[in-house]
Amino acid sequence: MQTRTLGTTGLEISKVVFGGNVFGWTLDPTESFEMLDACFDKGVTTIDTADVYSRWKPGNSGGESETLIGDWLSARPGKRDKVQIFTKVGMDMGGDNKGLSPRWIREAVENSLSRLKTDYIDLYFSHKFDPDTPHEETLGVYKDLIDEGKIRAIGASNFDDNQLDDAMKVAQKNDLPAYQVLQPEYSLVSRGEFEGPLQRYCMDHNIGIVTYFSLASGFLTGKYRSKDDLKGASRGGMVEKYLETGMNVLEALESVAERKNAKMAEVAIAWLLHRDGVTAPIASATKSSHLDSLVKAAELSLTQEDMEALEVY
Repeated sequence: MQTRTLGTTGLEISKVVFGGNVFGWTLDPTESFEMLDACFDKGVTTIDTADVYSRWKPGNSGGESETLIGDWLSARPGKRDKVQIFTKVGMDMGGDNKGLSPRWIREAVENSLSRLKTDYIDLYFSHKFDPDTPHEETLGVYKDLIDEGKIRAIGASNFDDNQLDDAMKVAQKNDLPAYQVLQPEYSLVSRGEFEGPLQRYCMDHNIGIVTYFSLASGFLTGKYRSKDDLKGASRGGMVEKYLETGMNVLEALESVAERKNAKMAEVAIAWLLHRDGVTAPIASATKSSHLDSLVKAAELSLTQEDMEALEVY
């Protein structure tokens, strides 16, 4: 798979980033290893995870995804410098273990490094804005961690343009590292929060963009068309809202996919890769055929006519 340069980080990442939230959730350890092997073999070398993945699954406490990735790296000597690991801090891990305070970031990064069985994280994200911690404190501890070699670049997820700009100004004023990457929710059926000021801000400041929920929790694959289709689905609760607002998008996707002899998911991912400012979409897979589609999507070329046909949301 081809690579793209991620903003000013110096990282070369695969055109599709694999979403590691499935490790320890919908994929067990054996299946996770098989998927990670397949990703590596197909050139999908960039893996996105978080300390909180997959705390939501009954019986889990968080850190399951990082642990499985670390176990895989440990079992595959020589691969660490050939993959790029993104992880995050800030979501609720229980008790006072949340937010972006220096105390918690210090503890959280050590926990992540231990679970990942590595001595550095390629890209470390603030998972969401923390109104209780000044940017100066958060960026200050990130500077220390960069100086210590424990993290190599920083990003922000779920920040709006004002929050991102405030952090940028604090970084410039205090000679601190600035966020180099944004991870927003963005897809054919979720566009309003990213398109406009936030997108322009990132492009004006050469901030790399990696999108999450790129397939809208599976809705853009076309497999969910009614509430009956959601029964027993692990992501059903996240998909239901699109049944009322996104059916016209599925129709447009289906039409373009037929014209391109491609799957709907491949077109949805390719659409993101053709959007201004987007470096790479994040998408997960639980089957080898799904991973094959992600690889195909990275090479799928969409014409202006195709892009215009998808402008229905």
